[in-house]
Amino acid sequence: MLFGKEHVRRYQETDGAEGHEWNNTTVLLLTTKGRNSGKAYTTPLIYQRHGDDYLVVASYGGAPDHPDWYKNLVAHPDVEVQVKGDRFKARARTATDDEKPEMWRVMARAWPDYDTYQQKTDRQIPVVVLEPSR
Repeated sequence: MLFGKEHVRRYQETDGAEGHEWNNTTVLLLTTKGRNSGKAYTTPLIYQRHGDDYLVVASYGGAPDHPDWYKNLVAHPDVEVQVKGDRFKARARTATDDEKPEMWRVMARAWPDYDTYQQKTDRQIPVVVLEPSR
């Protein structure tokens, strides 16, 4: 099973032929700018389409703190996304309180463990909207 840096490498080398389909769901690559270092960091994330946008969840497996990629995009919301062979720039934002319930249901259908992760932590797990800037 692909995961982490190896997942990113194989996904990039094969334009997602390896890595887009993962554990009965779909994965994109999100590249953020480090909030302290300014370096580019690429993370494989489960996603779903929502109209013209893409949704990802900053679950971190229900850990008490947000994942670094989420902290990075809060500081620098201009990101790069790869879905299969399609690479594009996007603007990342956290779903609003009004948007989140419906978007959470979309993502929990794709990865039911998100509900379990939310039960494990006191923090509100964000849903992130990636708005392509094409």
